Amino acid sequence: MLSSFSALHAFFSSSSLLPITLEMRGAVLLSVLLLAACHSAFSLIDGLVENGNFELSPKQSDMKGTKMVGRYALPKWEISGFVEYIKSGQKQGDMLLVVPEGAYAARLGNEASIKQRLNLTKGMYYSITFSAARTCAQEETLNISVSPEWGVLPMQTMYSSNGWDSYAWAFKALFSLVEFVIHNPGVEEDPACGPLIDSVAIRSLYPPRPTNKNILKNGGFEEGPYVFPNTTWGVLIPPNIEDKHSPLPGWMVESLKAVKYIDVEHFSVPQGRRAVELVAGKESAIAQVARTVIGKTYALSFAVGDASNSCEGSMVVEAFAGKDTLKVPYESKGKGGFKRAELKFAAVSSRTRIMFYSTFYTMRSDDFSSLCGPVIDDIKLLSLRGT
Repeated sequence: MLSSFSALHAFFSSSSLLPITLEMRGAVLLSVLLLAACHSAFSLIDGLVENGNFELSPKQSDMKGTKMVGRYALPKWEISGFVEYIKSGQKQGDMLLVVPEGAYAARLGNEASIKQRLNLTKGMYYSITFSAARTCAQEETLNISVSPEWGVLPMQTMYSSNGWDSYAWAFKALFSLVEFVIHNPGVEEDPACGPLIDSVAIRSLYPPRPTNKNILKNGGFEEGPYVFPNTTWGVLIPPNIEDKHSPLPGWMVESLKAVKYIDVEHFSVPQGRRAVELVAGKESAIAQVARTVIGKTYALSFAVGDASNSCEGSMVVEAFAGKDTLKVPYESKGKGGFKRAELKFAAVSSRTRIMFYSTFYTMRSDDFSSLCGPVIDDIKLLSLRGT
């Protein structure tokens, strides 16, 4: 930003330039200020929140064993209740606690929470991504909130064998200054029990709109939550997420289990840089409601493949367009690849629900504790001419 203002000063002070009108000066000044503002906004949005990886440690005077003492013991955060500062490799009984990134994580005990204030753009949509691991109870959940929005994220199902999963949650900023809270509502016999939290990030969302090339919004899944560059397990979009506040703009997760958002840096993706993996059979479904014209014929096209993550075997993706359906078989060798399919249908309503799920449950061949499934991508809905 400093270089921008230096260039501006040089522009105005140079004697070798032609005479500059007030209008020209104003236009240049406005352009530079806009560029500086854009740079400032983007630098604040995509990536970790302040001390989002908890690598800034508490002072020794704020520690009692592993427990942090004092509301502001954890730098850049405000804590409440029994919150522990966990070092990677620390033992809990016979369990070895491993941190996915860096050396430290926070553990939330019964009714404990961590909170941070965020400066945002009022009226804009955002997605929070964070990593979590279950350490005790099978029924652990996390309550995520940015007032007045909130959501409960179930952690009963672990999708990665290393015990860590990354989750996404979205909200609309109703104020420019908000309080973001991660809260453990659990009540366990051991007050120190609770999930581990690490790598908290935020990303601004720009909800796409239908175009003349695709009636569906975000059919390629290019708009979505922040994906941590140093993790290899993707990001879970939790179940029962509605379109209005979905971390995957345009799409709803209409199922009991999550779907997985994957990136081209770590997985095989049919088109572009992002895709969705249906990781829990018929319990893992995404849907979108499209505007259609009654009696008109439409073509729903999409790609089905595998993520090159050792997810092998016979897979079937079921696609729905209103009451019409298509089953697409795919033989996966677990090394990447995809095929294309198309479903033609006549609209019987002004709104048609488009939905996808996997018929079967699949486990990775190199790790029988990790759920996986077929990948879908490049979903397009177009009306056919002459109908």
